[in-house]
Amino acid sequence: MSTYSIMDSPIAALTIVERDGGLAAIYMTEHRHAPGPETFGERVDDALPEVTQQLREYFDGERTVFDLPLNPVGTEFQRSVWSEMAAIPYGETLTYGDIAAALGRPSASRAVGTAVGRNPISIVVPCHRVVGSSGKLVGYAGGVDRKEYLLAHERGLMR
Repeated sequence: MSTYSIMDSPIAALTIVERDGGLAAIYMTEHRHAPGPETFGERVDDALPEVTQQLREYFDGERTVFDLPLNPVGTEFQRSVWSEMAAIPYGETLTYGDIAAALGRPSASRAVGTAVGRNPISIVVPCHRVVGSSGKLVGYAGGVDRKEYLLAHERGLMR
């Protein structure tokens, strides 16, 4: 069973989806690859209060690491990519190729890119920290302008 709530943030309204006690998704307004809202379950004022609190702390510059139970749905490969992304330190970036190499599949950059784009838990599983091979900001499901904002925020440029 799933429930969801919506919180305001500096980048967009965030839809927080809970499934079986874990964070299943965070979707932004106009989030590419987001399923229809009918899949989110019942709306609850604060479906996962700990998620809301940690996201507020993140946007206030008080939190650099999330400590939440996660419950995303994805293939084994997608989950392995998301796990690698979750390990990218606050304010740092890796390329799609870096993640492919870390998974022992150095020629799988495109497959990694697809998995990154399908990450359902934006911000907490920091797909905004994955950049193109040249370091260029590319391909963010919430929009490249939001990716730029999140990275600038983490580098202390938004305060």
